[in-house]
Amino acid sequence: MLNRVHFPAMRIGYPCTNRTLDCRGAKTLRLASFSLERLDDAVASNLRCLETMLHFNVEHGIQFFRITSDLIPFASHPEIEPPWRHLYARSLADAGLTIRQLGIRVDMHPGQYTVLNSPDEKVVKNAMRDLIYHVGVLDEMGLDATAKVQIHLGGVYGDREASLARFVARARLLPETIRRRLVIENDERSYGLADCLRVAEAVRLPVLLDVYHHSLKDAGESLATAVAAAAATWAAADGIPMVDYSSPLPGGRFGRHAETLDDAHFRRFLEDTSGVDLDVMLEIKDKEVSALRAVEVARDVGRLAGGDTTS
Repeated sequence: MLNRVHFPAMRIGYPCTNRTLDCRGAKTLRLASFSLERLDDAVASNLRCLETMLHFNVEHGIQFFRITSDLIPFASHPEIEPPWRHLYARSLADAGLTIRQLGIRVDMHPGQYTVLNSPDEKVVKNAMRDLIYHVGVLDEMGLDATAKVQIHLGGVYGDREASLARFVARARLLPETIRRRLVIENDERSYGLADCLRVAEAVRLPVLLDVYHHSLKDAGESLATAVAAAAATWAAADGIPMVDYSSPLPGGRFGRHAETLDDAHFRRFLEDTSGVDLDVMLEIKDKEVSALRAVEVARDVGRLAGGDTTS
């Protein structure tokens, strides 16, 4: 029987870095000067900053956060692969305890080179290293399956159907330790929501709707319909469905995200999706500044009361 843990119906968050604080949480290293001593220093600094950011967030009603992929530099680098799980198991477990005690939800998002459907086997091997690392961080933190790792479906490579088929075939071969955390996200150029829903049905993975990407590549469905369709792919153990939210940069190039929250646009989004419980990641340039405003808008329209998820 599933254990029910009560949380607000909507959590609002931002990714990776808090610009208000005097730490950034993504201290990196140069490959040429890599050493375990320098790695220890970087990881300790990043974890201290992560804890500082998490406490800041909770104090300000921000209960969703994306952990940087740079938390442990070079952890998935094919030439180094430091024994990070052995080295930092205790530190990661402590960070996970803080996350659970504060009641924050977290996720991670590997970069653009984590591509499972590439025809290049070297690219796929590197993608697998990256997924093992991201999933491993959340596992070492002791977090349940509501802490997700999101990826895109990848490239078209001249043949959409063949490329989608490669993703499906490789996703089916993933170990359950990865599959339980993996979610797939639509993009604005190659694969829209309809493609993600097809893949989700084939491999039983949740779909995370990127609202802005969907506005640039949709199939004519309303936002409410799109959100509901993506949310329907989430099982109870996955937790409340997650969405990425942003709006276009006024006058900016195709696909560029806004620098700061458009309060009226966000209010309309909340009103249009009122029938679905969601956790919302703001992919907006000024990060916690917009998140603070978004929390107030969501509270004003009544989206932060009640609800639950599963652990």
